[in-house]
Amino acid sequence: MEKRTVLVTGIGGNVGQGILRNIISLNINIKIIGTGVEDFSGGNHLCDKYYKLAYSYDEKYISQILDVVKKEKIELIIPSTDFETYYLAKNRHLFSCPIAVSEERTCEIYLDKYLTYLHHQKHQIPFAKCVLPSDYKNEFKKCLAKPRKGRGSRGLIFNPELSVINKLKDEEYLIQELFEGEEITTAFYVTKTKNILGQITLNRTLIAGTTNNCFVEKKHDDRLLPMLLKITEHSDIYGAANLQSIVSKDGTIHPFEVNCRISGTNSIRSNFGFMDVKYTLQEYLLNEPLQPPVIIEGTATRILMDVIYPKQNINSISNNSSDFFIF
Repeated sequence: MEKRTVLVTGIGGNVGQGILRNIISLNINIKIIGTGVEDFSGGNHLCDKYYKLAYSYDEKYISQILDVVKKEKIELIIPSTDFETYYLAKNRHLFSCPIAVSEERTCEIYLDKYLTYLHHQKHQIPFAKCVLPSDYKNEFKKCLAKPRKGRGSRGLIFNPELSVINKLKDEEYLIQELFEGEEITTAFYVTKTKNILGQITLNRTLIAGTTNNCFVEKKHDDRLLPMLLKITEHSDIYGAANLQSIVSKDGTIHPFEVNCRISGTNSIRSNFGFMDVKYTLQEYLLNEPLQPPVIIEGTATRILMDVIYPKQNINSISNNSSDFFIF
C-alpha cells in the first residue's frame, strides 16, 4: 500500500494526541503531519513532521494551513478543536483535500453553546436550559456560567453570585442549569449517508475538565439513541461527534453539550470497540466499507508519562525523527 499523508490539527492537546496514537496503532502506511499553536508540545514525538500555525480564528490561519496542504500533499485533514472545525468547514471550498468536518452551519451551532441550546429547544431535543446573563433571574437552583465558545473547561464559574453574573457579557457567556449526578459522554459516528454507525457511552470522572477515570456504560443506550437520531435529523453532522450529559439520581438524562468532532476519549474508546479515528480514515481517505462497532465493557484510567529527549535542546526537537523514549 502506498504511503498516504494525513494532517492532524491541535496536536498539543489530548484530543489531537489521542488521534495520533490511534492512527499509529492501526499500522497503516500513513505519514502524519501535525499542527498546533506552540513551538513544541508533547504531541511532536508522534508526528512525522510538525508545523506551528496561528490560532484558527486568526486571519493568517487558513493561508498557513493551505500552504502546508500544498507543500506536504495532504490527502485528509482531521481537526481536533472546535474552532478549527468551524473555520475549516467555513473555508472547505478552498481546499483540494477532504476535511473530516460537518457542514458549516452545524459547526457554527455546536461551537456556540447558546446557539446549541436554541437549536435543541426549537427541535424539541433534550438539553439543559440556558439563558443569557442579562436575562437570568435566579430561576435555577444551581447554575453554571460558561463561555459560549469555550475551549475545553476553561472559564467555567460554578454557582456564581448574581453580582458576578450581572458583569458577564451576553456575547461571551451563558448561564446553564446545573444538575447533580453522574457525568456520561456518548460518542457516535454519522456516515456520509447520514446513518449512525454506532455509539458508546462512558461514565466518567474528570480532573481539570479532562477524563481521568471512566468505564463503559450500556444501560442508557436505549434512551440515548433517540436523542442522537433527533440530533442527526435536525443538523448536518457527519463523522465523529459526542453528546455530554448528567444522569441524575432519578435516572433522568440531562444533555448539556454537543461536540461535532472527535473528542478527548478517542484513545480510550477505541480499545472498547468504538474506533471513530479508524472510521474517519476508512470513509474519508481509504474509501473502505465501515463495520458497526462491537462494544466491549471495561474500565480505563489515565496516568502521566514523560517523553525524554536525551542530550537535546528544546529548540532542536521537532518530530519523531528526534531521539526519544517514553518513561
